[in-house]
Amino acid sequence: MSQKNETAVLILSLLITLGLAGAGIWWLTNRSGTNFGGLSPDNQALSNKSPQSEQSIEQRLSAGNKLLISGGSTAKKQEAVAAIASGNYNAAISDLQASLKTNPNDPEALIYLNNARIADQKSYTIAAAVPIGGDINAALEILRGVAQAQHEINQSGGISGTPLKVLIANDDNNPEMAAQIASTLANNSEILGVIGHFGSDTTLAASKIYQQKQLVAISPTSTSVQLSGVAKNIFRTVPSDRFAANALSRYMVEKLQKQKAAVFFNSASSYSKSLKDEFTTAIYGDGGQIVSEFDFANGNFNAADSVKSAIAQGAEVIMLASNSATIDQALQVVQVNAKRLPLLAGDGAYTAKTLQIGGAGATDMVLAIPWHILADPQSNFPQTSKQLWNAEVSWRTALAYDAAIALIVGLGRNPTRTGIQQALSASDFSANGASGPIRFLPSGDRNRAVQLVTVKPGNRTSYGYEFVPISGL
Repeated sequence: MSQKNETAVLILSLLITLGLAGAGIWWLTNRSGTNFGGLSPDNQALSNKSPQSEQSIEQRLSAGNKLLISGGSTAKKQEAVAAIASGNYNAAISDLQASLKTNPNDPEALIYLNNARIADQKSYTIAAAVPIGGDINAALEILRGVAQAQHEINQSGGISGTPLKVLIANDDNNPEMAAQIASTLANNSEILGVIGHFGSDTTLAASKIYQQKQLVAISPTSTSVQLSGVAKNIFRTVPSDRFAANALSRYMVEKLQKQKAAVFFNSASSYSKSLKDEFTTAIYGDGGQIVSEFDFANGNFNAADSVKSAIAQGAEVIMLASNSATIDQALQVVQVNAKRLPLLAGDGAYTAKTLQIGGAGATDMVLAIPWHILADPQSNFPQTSKQLWNAEVSWRTALAYDAAIALIVGLGRNPTRTGIQQALSASDFSANGASGPIRFLPSGDRNRAVQLVTVKPGNRTSYGYEFVPISGL
C-alpha cells in the first residue's frame, strides 16, 4: 500500500474512532444523566428536567402506602406500610400502634394510623405539603400539628360523623417541586384543602395552581408580605412579616434605646427579603435608621468582615433576617459578634442550632416568633400536645394545628372546595386553635400579634440554653 493510501486509511480510522467516542459520550450522558459540563444541577440551563422531578410525584405522596420519612423508622412501621399497600388495615393498625409505643414522637405513624382506621369508608381528605427533603425537622414539626388535629377530630367522631384523612406530600421546600405537587393535588378532586407550604417561595409557587382549581391552602409557616391577598383561597395561620418587623423595631427603639441597625439577609429568599424590607420600613417609622445591609447570598460574604464593617459604620444593633438555608451564616455572625452588639432576629433563627451553636454568643438575642409554648399558661394545647408527643412542641406545630382546625371547621360548614373558601372568608368565621382564636383578614392573613422571646441559659433543652418569652410588651 502506498504511503498516500496508508495516510488516508489512518485519517478514516481516526474519524470513525472519534465518531464512536462522541456517540458513546452522548449515550452515556443521556442514559445516566451524568453532567459532563461540570455545572451544578441548579445551573443546568439546557436541561428541562430538574433533579427533583426525576423522582416521580407519586413517590412523594402517601396516605400510608409508603414511607416518606425513613429515618428512624421501626420495623413495625415498615410492616404497617406494606400492610396498608396490600389493603390489610387491621394488621396495619396493630403494627402502627406498636410502632408508636416505641416512638411516640412520630407524626407520620400517627397520621397513617388514623388513615388505616378509616380504611375504605367515606372520609374527607386534606393534604399536608411539607419539606421532608429540604428541612426534615420543620416537616416533622408541621406534621405533628396536623396529626394531632386529625387524631382529635376522628377520636371525637369526625366532622359531623365523617372522619378526616390526611395525605402527606413532600415538596423538599423547592418552588418548582411545590408547583408540581400543587398541580397533582389540585387535579385530585378528593383533596378538599391543603396545609402548606413551608417556605414563602414554595407557597407562592403553589398558590397560582391552587387558585386555578379553587383549592384552599393554609400555610402555617410562610410569612412573606407577598402572600397577602395573593389569591382569595390562600390563607395562613402565621402572622405576616409586618407584625414581626414592627415588634422588633419597637423593641430596638423603645427597650434597647438604640437607633442604628445593620441588617443581614438573604436576597434569594422571599421571606428574608420581606422581613428585611418590613423591618427597614418600621425602623425609619420609629425614628431609627439602617446604616448597612449585608447579603448572605453574596458569594464573597464574610461574617467577620461584615460585622467589623457594620460597627465601623455606626451600627448599634444587628438584625438577622436569615432563612432556614442561611442559618449557618447567621450563626457565624453571632459568633464573631461575640456580644459586642445586641442581636435581633426573625423566626428563621428559632432553631435548635441557635441554642446549640450560638450558645453563649446568642444569649440575650431577641427573636420575633408567632407562638411560644410558655407564653399562654391558660391554653390547653401545651398540655395535650406534650401528652400526645411525649415532648414540648414548637410554634410550627401549634400553627399547623391551627391550620388543620381551620380546615376542619370549614369542612363542617360546607365540605366542598368553594364552600371551605367561603367559610374561611366569612366575617363571622372563628375557630379555637392552639394559639387562640383563628380569624382571617380579607387578605387571607391572620390577625394576630407575634411573641418576642430571648435566649437564656436554662435546662429545658439539652444545649444548656433555651428560648424564654419576653413579657410585658
